[in-house]
Amino acid sequence: MASIRRTLSPYHDRSYQNGGSPYSPKLFSSPRHPSRMPELAARLRRLLGYPQRKGQHGRRRAFFYRCLLFFFLGFLLGLAPFGHVNDGDDGDISVRRDNFSFEIKPPLVNEQLKTTQNDVVSADEKREALVSAVSLGLRFDLVPRKQLIVVTPTYDRPLQAYSLNRLGHVLRLVPPPLLWIVVEANAASMETAEILRKTGVMYRHLVCARNSTNVKDRGVHQRNTALEHIERHRLDGVVYFADDDNIYSLELFHSLREISRFGTWPVAMLAQSKNKAVLEGPVCNGSQVIGWHTNEKSKRLRRFHVDMSGFAFNSTILWDPKRWRRLTSVPIRQLDIVKEGFQETTFIEQVVEDESQMEGIPPGCSRIMNWHLHLEARHFFYPRGWLLQKNLDVVIPFK
Repeated sequence: MASIRRTLSPYHDRSYQNGGSPYSPKLFSSPRHPSRMPELAARLRRLLGYPQRKGQHGRRRAFFYRCLLFFFLGFLLGLAPFGHVNDGDDGDISVRRDNFSFEIKPPLVNEQLKTTQNDVVSADEKREALVSAVSLGLRFDLVPRKQLIVVTPTYDRPLQAYSLNRLGHVLRLVPPPLLWIVVEANAASMETAEILRKTGVMYRHLVCARNSTNVKDRGVHQRNTALEHIERHRLDGVVYFADDDNIYSLELFHSLREISRFGTWPVAMLAQSKNKAVLEGPVCNGSQVIGWHTNEKSKRLRRFHVDMSGFAFNSTILWDPKRWRRLTSVPIRQLDIVKEGFQETTFIEQVVEDESQMEGIPPGCSRIMNWHLHLEARHFFYPRGWLLQKNLDVVIPFK
């Protein structure tokens, strides 16, 4: 026979029986003040619609009251405004619901589209206004800058490092894109490569393999090596021959990007006698070339009186003859068979026909932007004359 055994509480001072609650309402009730907790609990159950323990009718009634309560709460939540209330300019109160929206809206702009009955804003104009509004304050150049292709022939001499460093520091101040093509004769030296790396300019280090010992202007073959490189790789930009012994201003490189086909400008030169300065280059009426500056009698037979650093041209002339309507596809190169000082004019004659295809920069050709000074020491061999045969170590007794 099964028996039920009650577990006795170890606390004998408690007045409630085992299984009873220590916070039972009976403990807090008295004959004078009977407890109302059971009555309040029963009313709350009836209000929330909990079913009674007797019969199916109580369950249906509880379900009805529960649905009615949830409907009432949803109705109140639908009427409640989400957001904050601001006072308008006219004193009326407007309810803003912007803070409860997941829509991505562009920032406000100062420009307003004002329309009247006769004015209709097209969809394209609205789209442009929206694009300008979502620009987020970032500024971009819609028109890209033209690439500058600067060609510099160089060779071993005492002032080579000084000249390359000076030109490199000028080019690093020019806004990109800029490509510096440096051409050495016979072999590429480690010293030149180190100088080019330290300048921070995008460069290409080329080598001219042709022998230029018997050529009066050794830079002819080196420049032709650069022209072959530009033509083979179809580099697009403005080509400029910048020797490392000249002096250039930043204004010159900014003006080069304005050239569409062929541009030229006057160059200040120091005469071979080094006792006077001469001006060589175009005479301009605005951007139109109408004449030439020249002071040397031996060069008056030239067609175009331009220094090698006094012109620049579009690189597509080298590899796209159809664009410029060239009648021949013969490569454009400098000629080493002409007299010294005539390489410039014979080269320009292959690029343009006459002055009508030239552009004078700056307008009016009124400023000097680079100088050709001829300061290089021609008959100085490094390091002969710099070596000291005697020992300079001197021992001085200490007193």
